[in-house]
Amino acid sequence: MKFSAALLATFVFGLSVSARAEKIEDNSFLVEEAYNQEPGVIQHIFTWQKKTEGAWDASFTEEVPVGSQNHQLSATVPYSRTADPAGHSGLGDVLLNYRYQWLANDIAAVAPRLSVVFPSGDTNKGLGVGATGLQMNLPVSVSINDQWVTHVNVGWTYLADAKNTTGQKATNTSVSFGGSVIYLMSETFNLMFEMVGSGKESTTADQTVGREVSLTLNPGVRYAINTDAAQIVLGAALPVETIPGRGFGVFLYTSIEHSVGEK
Repeated sequence: MKFSAALLATFVFGLSVSARAEKIEDNSFLVEEAYNQEPGVIQHIFTWQKKTEGAWDASFTEEVPVGSQNHQLSATVPYSRTADPAGHSGLGDVLLNYRYQWLANDIAAVAPRLSVVFPSGDTNKGLGVGATGLQMNLPVSVSINDQWVTHVNVGWTYLADAKNTTGQKATNTSVSFGGSVIYLMSETFNLMFEMVGSGKESTTADQTVGREVSLTLNPGVRYAINTDAAQIVLGAALPVETIPGRGFGVFLYTSIEHSVGEK
């Protein structure tokens, strides 16, 4: 109830704010938008998602343009708490990402991403897979009109010799997809609806591969605070995992975007 009241307060506050500054971009929650950082502008992104059975996931992402808006490097550092009775928490598998701005105009943007997965998480505690891997994602963003924007993702992950908590290994591949619609009530206050799904493989006790299919619906809001030095974006959502049906969660988002040196 307290969280719902906070969302309502944010909604009402957003309606009362005049949109005079830069609009929100590249600040989706579970669906990746296809906008690279502008030259001289970096972004720090913090997320936290409460799941069922006491589990939660947090992450920090740092996005940096390289030379121009066409090339962007970023790193994603996850930190999680597992749902098992022991409730282990710790660092997960870190991603180093490169994204190329293949297309960007007033209507559409396309920015394919290639990531290297580093085995930094503790597999014995269920916090990582103990294997180096590759991940690819294709985000496409389309501006329908001045108030509606949509984003679509298709992704694939490959993990050679991925371990389970008891050390058995098997090669895992996973596919993912996502889509979202964003309604710009103003340039600084947006309503969002995302849908993400995956077919994720994992190593079983007999060194074979099991697959779990998931589908999550994620309604939320985001609000931007624009200053002379930075844009701060705050967001909140209520993810609903419909498949396999684990129920409701809570998602919180904070982004700080600012210039460094000459833009």
